[in-house]
Amino acid sequence: MELSLAGRRALVTGAGKGIGRSTVQALHAAGAQVVAVSRTQADLDSLVRECPGVEPVCVDLGDWEATDRALGGVGPVDLLVNNAAVALLQPFLEVTKEACDTSFDVNLRAVIQVSQIVARGLIARGAPGSIVNVSSQASQRALTNHSVYCSTKGALDMLTKIRVNALNPTVVMTPMGQANWSDPQKAKTMLDRIPLGKFAEVENVVDTILFLLSDRSSMTTGSTVPVDGGFLAT
Repeated sequence: MELSLAGRRALVTGAGKGIGRSTVQALHAAGAQVVAVSRTQADLDSLVRECPGVEPVCVDLGDWEATDRALGGVGPVDLLVNNAAVALLQPFLEVTKEACDTSFDVNLRAVIQVSQIVARGLIARGAPGSIVNVSSQASQRALTNHSVYCSTKGALDMLTKIRVNALNPTVVMTPMGQANWSDPQKAKTMLDRIPLGKFAEVENVVDTILFLLSDRSSMTTGSTVPVDGGFLAT
């Protein structure tokens, strides 16, 4: 399955270890130009050795001002993976202010800030792009000693709903869709509620189906995937 990532510029946070590092490696292998963001310089150094050409940025995303200095001039980015997160586990009655502040600063506020930087660039260039937020099942299920972490991931899921690409289609321009929504006035009532301002084409739905059928989505199950131009997010 060709994902057409070659030549695109991606930014991955939390790139030093785990999911973030593997994401950088996969994007690099697919031919994308990758900006790798981590707070640990040693991790970035080893990553650059493994993936020559990766652009390392060392910054603590929990620091708003430092993040702005480090990424404010990052240049054009087409793809963003908000992966950086902390998990500071404490029993509820022992949760500290520091744990709350650090968790929300990194797991939610940094996502807002980095997404703003990338989205402003995309809008200024009039370019298409994609943002993926790495959340957790903890956003939907309570876990012992995870009260703050679950809360940050629940907030992240809600933030993600501002723009969701997933397979509950809006009106699709099939013959049936064209027949039922050809009246401009009727169509306008729906289009006004779709942030992207257009109905889906058949290939938008087919592409998502093919992805869900492929091995690329082997760990995706029981998920609702809207392809609605943002309708459900409004």
